[in-house]
Amino acid sequence: MQALVNKIWYQGHPLRWLLLPLSWLFAGITCVRRTLFRLGIISQTVMPIPVIIVGNITVGGSGKTPTVIYLIELLRQHGFKPGVISRGYGVDIQGVKTVNLDASAAEVGDEPAMIVARTQVPMVVGAKRVDTANALIAEFGVDVIICDDGLQHYALARDIELVVIDGQRGLGNGLLLPAGPLREGAWRLESVDFVLSNGGPAAKGQFEMQLVPTAVKPVKYDAKPNDYTFDKSQPLVAMAGIGNPARFFEALRTQGYQLALSHGFDDHQAYDKAQLCDLAKDLPLLMTEKDAVKCRDFAQENWWYLAVDAKLPSQFDQQLLARLREVAAAKQGNFHGIR
Repeated sequence: MQALVNKIWYQGHPLRWLLLPLSWLFAGITCVRRTLFRLGIISQTVMPIPVIIVGNITVGGSGKTPTVIYLIELLRQHGFKPGVISRGYGVDIQGVKTVNLDASAAEVGDEPAMIVARTQVPMVVGAKRVDTANALIAEFGVDVIICDDGLQHYALARDIELVVIDGQRGLGNGLLLPAGPLREGAWRLESVDFVLSNGGPAAKGQFEMQLVPTAVKPVKYDAKPNDYTFDKSQPLVAMAGIGNPARFFEALRTQGYQLALSHGFDDHQAYDKAQLCDLAKDLPLLMTEKDAVKCRDFAQENWWYLAVDAKLPSQFDQQLLARLREVAAAKQGNFHGIR
């Protein structure tokens, strides 16, 4: 099914024209919804601290999670105390839930588990982003909220909107769901504060982002860094359950890894030990960091993940920090004025 969807969205499959009437319906519904928020008929909740939305206008992964991690580290380096909120994709959470360091992907979602494992950032997940934002402020006293995804969830007012696009696949056929991959039209890129092009050339006014491999690490949760040694020259099996698995496999080949087999899973795929042992046989298994958080409790000694860091130009850092300080000062002034 996923292969057919990719052909329709990214390879010009003619079936897209049959789906176009549904895309028109989707466009009408989303337009009405945006209008209701803009006119104040449906209200937005404004937070007392800055809110940064990290989202996209396409379905599927585009590099949001590495971007969130980059922002956490950038803000910490400049004296901010960020916290993160997320829906917790694929997990049925009643109310809100704090993401602890040892939280499993099954409990909080794969991306929240990965973000906290990497950064130990304060993080709360839940179906309603306003509730998660309030809980994050109340429990941790953060001074900036980073919302992982949620660009189209307008109930939470935002101060800075940051969109990540796939620099290789772009916006596909440019059509709205279900005929194309777009949640909102390409016009939406003109209304956000920052657009990051992940892994491809940036258009005028955008910033190019690269995902830079840092290290190959054991998936086993209790493994110490020196317990096992990874041999890059040996044949291995690569797997990825992300929005664009082909990007991961191509990056491995470019770096000289010997892929005996590459297998892409659906984004947010759940795994079990027998399934992956059967895939890898006796060969080492190399996966993404997001996949690793779902496998660490049953990982074998020859299972590994490749950690990557987002790399962005200094101009982006400067502009984002300047905008954030401006927003923070304005909110602080408004808060004191109310008191």
